Amino acid sequence: MTLEAIFSAAGSLAIAGWLALLVAPRRRWANWLVAGLAIPALLAALYSVLLASHWGGAEGGFGSLAEVAALFRTPGLLLAGWVHYLAFDLFLGAWICRRGAAEGMNPWLVRLCLPPTFLAGPAGLLLFLGMRAALGAVRR
Repeated sequence: MTLEAIFSAAGSLAIAGWLALLVAPRRRWANWLVAGLAIPALLAALYSVLLASHWGGAEGGFGSLAEVAALFRTPGLLLAGWVHYLAFDLFLGAWICRRGAAEGMNPWLVRLCLPPTFLAGPAGLLLFLGMRAALGAVRR
């Protein structure tokens, strides 16, 4: 399988998890089994395989921005980095759905946090934490 095909398959898998969260953010099958466990675990396994198979001949490291840039010049490691984002952002989206449900947040407010979490994980987390704090202040 080519790196391009793996990229496509990983993206499709992640999208399936995000769709499950959007459709049913409060359902255990969506926010725990599919998007919180199964798909992130598959992506984590893919990440591990990519890392193991492309690390050996790569230049670079994690000591400086230039070293990280050198790592990502290796296409297999660039793909591993992308799969890393897909896995962790989806895992975070599932956590947001579970926390929102546990704290009684309106599911539509939780859904508003999912697109920014998908596109820019930490920004979506920040939005969720801000909404959560604001709702907590209103409830007090």
